[in-house]
Amino acid sequence: MIDLDALVSLRAVDAHGSVVAAAAALGFTPSAISQQVKRLERQAGVALLERVGRGVMLTEQGRQLVDHGARLLTDLEEIEAGLHRSTSTVAGRIRLAAFSTAMRGLVAPALPALLADHPELHVSVLEHEPWHTIELVATGQCEVGVVHSWGNASLAIPEHVQAVVVAHDVADVLVPAGHRLAGRTRVSPKDLVDEHWIATPEGTICREWLHRMYDGTTRLPRIAHQSIEFESHIALVAAGLGIALVPRLGRAALPHSVVAVAAHNPVPTREIAVLHRRSMRESPAIAAVVEAFRRRPQALSR
Repeated sequence: MIDLDALVSLRAVDAHGSVVAAAAALGFTPSAISQQVKRLERQAGVALLERVGRGVMLTEQGRQLVDHGARLLTDLEEIEAGLHRSTSTVAGRIRLAAFSTAMRGLVAPALPALLADHPELHVSVLEHEPWHTIELVATGQCEVGVVHSWGNASLAIPEHVQAVVVAHDVADVLVPAGHRLAGRTRVSPKDLVDEHWIATPEGTICREWLHRMYDGTTRLPRIAHQSIEFESHIALVAAGLGIALVPRLGRAALPHSVVAVAAHNPVPTREIAVLHRRSMRESPAIAAVVEAFRRRPQALSR
């Protein structure tokens, strides 16, 4: 009998190109992933992986197993969701991936009440960027994902994955308390063309949106410092090293040395969406998780 957990691990190795990367995505050790794949090879009686350089790839038999297994896992999800729907039971295991500010401002505040209301539900959380979260949900490595998208900087979500928008999150321009714009009620990109920015790295969704804010100014933002974490942005602004565009979701109270100024024309707003595979749309557990996040508007109102 094929071990379904081991099959999920094999799919993760295929998706990420190495045992180490698959282990990081699933929250296991590389040794645990290797043992699961070896167990699957013993069960199947054939080699499923072959080494290529520093990574690995599926053998022909491994590809067949992953492709057929994907359909099997989808069928099992639909059966499980149907069984739970018939009893209205909110139960089972949910692996949930979310980006960092959603982890702080949405997931952490919502989970205690959700788990208290449904003691048979077990949720484990993983922190990942939106692109990675989409992949984890699409390939069955997570049941639920929380992602964000900014305006026209949309995410490519596969057809078999459903996105439910649960909130909208506005970002403010953060400036040092003594900055020339600190007393303004709002600013536009034209007010910011000569400023030095603290930004997320190139290739991130937030960096892309910062660039799009400058459309119409004939200029590009002047990036002085880069950090993936908004908490670091706030610290750098407090030190007087630049300004930053920081969303409200998951944002701690600002120090006295930092002032938040509203941005307009455009208002930087991102959609917060919950993802799940369409095969699980009848699952009471999925519905309970989505509803728990919908009930957290105060998390975005600071």
